[in-house]
Amino acid sequence: MKILIINGPNLNMLGLREPDLYGKKDYNALVEYVAECCKNMEVEHEIYQSNHEGEIVEKIQQAYKVFDGIVINAAAYTHTSVAILDALKAVSIPAVEVHLTDISAREPFRHISYTGMYCEMTYKGLGFEGYKKAIEYLCEKYK
Repeated sequence: MKILIINGPNLNMLGLREPDLYGKKDYNALVEYVAECCKNMEVEHEIYQSNHEGEIVEKIQQAYKVFDGIVINAAAYTHTSVAILDALKAVSIPAVEVHLTDISAREPFRHISYTGMYCEMTYKGLGFEGYKKAIEYLCEKYK
């Protein structure tokens, strides 16, 4: 199984951005955590991060016939991007949504998830562990 892990805007600022909310571990720690999870599950993976909506759309489009699953934390674009939703629908790759925080317990505008409208499952409020659960879900269902 080959999984694409997509991280959206400001995730590169982990550890600096609101550490009381997102934790003190930086983005490199997240990348290492995901890589270790994938290694333990014998999953090929690619981790991608962008602060630009169009680049995320293009990465999803490029995943067509290359990846078996997508784990996506679209970050702020979760709540605004019909373009990312449409890209996920276009490629028809099984996808799981991840959020470090519980978006349903935050500001009302964060309760809407366009990416979640396509994704089979959402893990929220579990920190880095949400990525592991997403990868496990895809492996159990599609491997």
